[in-house]
Amino acid sequence: MKEGIHPVRYKTMVKCACGNEFETSSTMKDINVEICSACHPFFTGKQKLVDSAGRVERFRRKYAKFEEAK
Repeated sequence: MKEGIHPVRYKTMVKCACGNEFETSSTMKDINVEICSACHPFFTGKQKLVDSAGRVERFRRKYAKFEEAK
């Protein structure tokens, strides 16, 4: 690697709004985040799933008369 072209990397602590902290390597000295993997709904399993069955049924009812015409 060439000398003098790469940024300085620091060992830094990432601090989340939920209170979770973890150490990583970064070009920034301090990192504060609002949401992390410990409190994000996708990773915690608390994500709400959108039920699309209602949309499919509504579509089928809407176009059922076209199927009957055939």
